[in-house]
Amino acid sequence: MTTVINVPPSLDENSFEHVLEQVSSLPPDAKVLLDARHTRWASPYGLTALLTLGQSRDGNGRAALAVPEADDTLSYWSRTHFFHYADDLFDLRGIVPRRRDGGDSQVLLEITPIAKSEDVHGAVDRIQEKTQQIIGKELGLEPKAIVGFAMTLSEVCQNIIEHAGRGGWVAVQTYNWTKRLGRRVVVIAVCDAGVGFRASLESAGHYHPPERWDDSAALEAAVIRGVSRFRDPGRGQGLAGVRKYVGRWNGKLSVRSGTSRIAIVPDWDEDVPLEENLPRFPGAQIQVTIPERVAR
Repeated sequence: MTTVINVPPSLDENSFEHVLEQVSSLPPDAKVLLDARHTRWASPYGLTALLTLGQSRDGNGRAALAVPEADDTLSYWSRTHFFHYADDLFDLRGIVPRRRDGGDSQVLLEITPIAKSEDVHGAVDRIQEKTQQIIGKELGLEPKAIVGFAMTLSEVCQNIIEHAGRGGWVAVQTYNWTKRLGRRVVVIAVCDAGVGFRASLESAGHYHPPERWDDSAALEAAVIRGVSRFRDPGRGQGLAGVRKYVGRWNGKLSVRSGTSRIAIVPDWDEDVPLEENLPRFPGAQIQVTIPERVAR
């Protein structure tokens, strides 16, 4: 018997939790059909997290994925290269268009696999020229924000290399965030189905977890206090640098791992700083959102 999992019409960081809630109640080897036929929009997080969900079912049978029916949605998913990677992870149902390259200025970096350091360097190099256009002209940020954006992209991708234990994906897009903010934003999403922050810190023989130790405590240690499983001086400062960059440009950082999610929340967002008891999801999922600067 196949269980149908409904994919929301708008798939983003928050609505993806509804997908996980449906999946988490099933046995690991359950036959699953992800029904995205009526999905009309997906953020970079939504698409990379969907791939991560497929990746997490390794050894338990591939899930089926019914692709969106709307032509414009299909076209956009194709331009992000989603179907190119989904074909290896899902049994795709429906009409899947041929892979399309470019043609959408909103897609700053198509979904890109990250498994080694060379992948991180390649992703940063590919986005440099587009970043100058988007960060400087469209978002109205100062030139030094461009350098910081490349650093931020590099650091969140490097998290996969150093901690996940397996590959993941990154995607970058800019769009008008009418629903929440009423202005343009640029979004980085990085998702993997690796060991997650808690297991990564536990693998360090020199680190002694506090008495209260769970996924949320691990996120607080890594994201807020800069704790790393590496002894090398300066390690663990990557996310601290990301946090500083996000704060400087009034952005948002959210990091999910296991059953918890921690967020650095700006004044324009109504999110909560810490969520616990979420449906368990392996690995780590990171989203960075930088908004357009508005003249005072």
